[in-house]
Amino acid sequence: MKVFKISDTNIYSWFFLFYLKTFRNNKSAYLLKTYFCKFYLNEIFIMNTRYCLIFILAFFLTPFAFSQNGSIKGIVKDADSKENIFYGNVSILQAENKKFVQGTITDEAGMFHFSNLKPGKYILAATFISYKRLEQDFTVSTDRKNIDLQTLYLEPDTKLLKEVEIVELGSQMRMDIDKKVFDVDRNIASSGGSASDVLTNIPSVQVDNEGEVSLRGNSSVTVWINGKASGLTADNRAQILAQLPAESIERIEVITNPSAKYDPEGTGGIINIVLKNNRKPGYYGSVQGGIDTELGYNLNGNINYSSGKIEAYAGVGRRVNRNTGGGYSDRTNTDAQGNPISFLNQDSENKSGGGPYTFRLGGTYHITEKDHLGITGSGMFGFREQNGTINYESNVPNSYISSLRTTSSESQMRNANAELNYKHDFTEKSNLNLSASYNLWNRDEESVYEQSYLYADSSTRTSYQRQINDVNTNTWEFKADYVNEFGKENKIEAGYQSTLNRRESPVETFSGANQSSAIFDDNLYNRFLYNQDIHALYATFSKRIQKFGVQVGARGEYTNIDMKTLGYNQTESDVTPYKKDYFSFFPSVFLSYQLPKNNEIQLNYTRRIRRPSGWQLNPFMNITDSANISYGNPYLDPEFSNSLEFNYLKNWRNHTISASVYYKNTDDVIQRISYLENNIMKTTFENVAQSQSAGMELVVKNGLFKFLDLTTTLNLYYSTLSAFSYLPDGATKPVTGDASEDFSWDVKVIANLLLPYAFSFQITGSYNAPQLVAQGYREANYGLDAGIRKSFFDKKLNLSLSARNILNSQKRETHTSGNGFIQDAATWRSRCVVNFTATYSFGNMKAKKTPQPKQQTNGNNGMEGEEF
Repeated sequence: MKVFKISDTNIYSWFFLFYLKTFRNNKSAYLLKTYFCKFYLNEIFIMNTRYCLIFILAFFLTPFAFSQNGSIKGIVKDADSKENIFYGNVSILQAENKKFVQGTITDEAGMFHFSNLKPGKYILAATFISYKRLEQDFTVSTDRKNIDLQTLYLEPDTKLLKEVEIVELGSQMRMDIDKKVFDVDRNIASSGGSASDVLTNIPSVQVDNEGEVSLRGNSSVTVWINGKASGLTADNRAQILAQLPAESIERIEVITNPSAKYDPEGTGGIINIVLKNNRKPGYYGSVQGGIDTELGYNLNGNINYSSGKIEAYAGVGRRVNRNTGGGYSDRTNTDAQGNPISFLNQDSENKSGGGPYTFRLGGTYHITEKDHLGITGSGMFGFREQNGTINYESNVPNSYISSLRTTSSESQMRNANAELNYKHDFTEKSNLNLSASYNLWNRDEESVYEQSYLYADSSTRTSYQRQINDVNTNTWEFKADYVNEFGKENKIEAGYQSTLNRRESPVETFSGANQSSAIFDDNLYNRFLYNQDIHALYATFSKRIQKFGVQVGARGEYTNIDMKTLGYNQTESDVTPYKKDYFSFFPSVFLSYQLPKNNEIQLNYTRRIRRPSGWQLNPFMNITDSANISYGNPYLDPEFSNSLEFNYLKNWRNHTISASVYYKNTDDVIQRISYLENNIMKTTFENVAQSQSAGMELVVKNGLFKFLDLTTTLNLYYSTLSAFSYLPDGATKPVTGDASEDFSWDVKVIANLLLPYAFSFQITGSYNAPQLVAQGYREANYGLDAGIRKSFFDKKLNLSLSARNILNSQKRETHTSGNGFIQDAATWRSRCVVNFTATYSFGNMKAKKTPQPKQQTNGNNGMEGEEF
């Protein structure tokens, strides 16, 4: 076997060799593990980063900095409202024969840019649905290489609007310099569902049975709503996303390697959920209702209004969902030689129901043409109940042989977010944005645990516990962002962000043999106080030289933590707080180059952080399952990761390919670890090891036969975890883990079809291969969702029927082992659910600015590329 050595300054060549070795034959998965992952994984980031960056810059800048070809740019706007038209088609044609030269779509600022234009005469054509086509002649000469057309205004075509029936085939994908964007406004399979259901249909994203979100298999991911945390934390986002209606979402932005401009929290990246905010002249609204086979239902209504001075929107909804789930756990206790000596098995069932009322409202007042004042608010509040049973069987000496535990809990949830925003436009390309926001998350929960025991001598006993657990979190966030585009293709962004987080979670428990004898249990009292302040400064600089683009940035953050755990009868003055202060530096570098014939490559490097969440820090013991108790570790340190990613994008008329090769190393990895103590399985968290991962992700979008659209995502990745040894507080033996390595993969296919009589059909299938976890591995799982939609009355009425988890296959099965035990466990949350939803739209608005219809763009992100 020939081995390719990775030298200190040869990382780009390594990527090239990896590509050749991986795809030269059909054994790609084997070669990926053999050549890319197993050898020299440690060497990539041991090398000096300075030399790597110097090499990258020299590689890109040398051949392209002195290109002699021309460029053209401009902005496309609505001639009446003067609003930006985003995702519109812009093409360059040869003047003499109107032969296609280049194509692109406008960004969210309505801007477009072309480069590498040879001297000659051309026609620029701008089109958008319900607007008249605009053509403008221009000439690239040897003395006029860079042309700025300023602002182009498209005239609305009311006649065309009446004649065209818009039919879309599901989500559209496009790639910006630092993110992928998925338009899911018409996602059928998620109709009547929640934000969690939408995310399951997004490439690269996974949602497990507990509602936890991961990106490329990494659960350390940040989730935003409208570009901000909006009260979402690792502690509550599963509950919030499960209640947020799918119909309120316009698009999902996936940022796998965020720049220094963004909050560096989350080593896996950022998922930004952008809610609908239709700002159009006049008014627009919709009402919606749905019901599912679990007897859950949803009712929503919203309205939008826009005039020259004021833009406003409001929405209110009610969502009730009911779930049936369960699980099992089979544990074998072993001696020092690993031989089985006893067992403890359990089976569980649970049912839950309830849901929140949701509201959204906001408005923007345009004080002048350059000054804009906005205020927004959103929230949800509601009631939820859950009932479950656990059956135990055991032959552990001096313990019960069977037991039945019942749990009933009721919780009240309140979540609110308010923001005040002021924006001043110095010019069309320069502005200052100031904002202050307040986020509140509160959950009051009361749970009752009753358990009966049967022993080998036929004796019995009972136990009763009532636990009151309140979680109160509030966060203030202050931001100042400045943007300035100057000269030719230069852009500076700089800003300040301050996040002040306060968390308090008192717990009270009453214990006894039964309800009448239960008394306050001071040993199970806990009051956890957690304060975290983060202050950050960032700056980025972007420049484009012909076809080459570069963005460099840096972010500095100061973090202050003050934490206390109070026992019964203790006050804050009785306890010495645990304090931690640290400064973190987060650089980022993004390089891009446009190759001929709609090819583009990108290379980027960033540094990220994952701070432990409140429930991972809180040392209070969760007693929901008396045989499996979990608790947090207040002394956890944050994880730090270095990430390197190489992207390739290619567009044809009907096809798009996006390929990414990535590498990441992480220090102080936070892992869930388990150990036996007095025949009780205890679980906590610890910074146990270092990890490294590498892989390749391939996203392919194909428009076939004018009625079928396929989006396929394949992710192959390899990871290593170093050996560890940790002695939990109170344990007699350390928890150990051997060094391990894992190769895994997942695939997701989303198919959208246009059926006769204007029916739209969507089906989503996914498969996740087995994956390594601390002390064991997770089994493979797969899933299938589908939906169909039909529009009536000039598309004012939409009816949809969707089915989620059609195969009843959404399970999470794990196999773990440690000192004295081997355990197999599984959980599942819901069986197949079928949902029927009806939506009626009304208003006197102008045409909505959505991407071009499928018949015109052919699934190519609005780009008229070459034939495939």
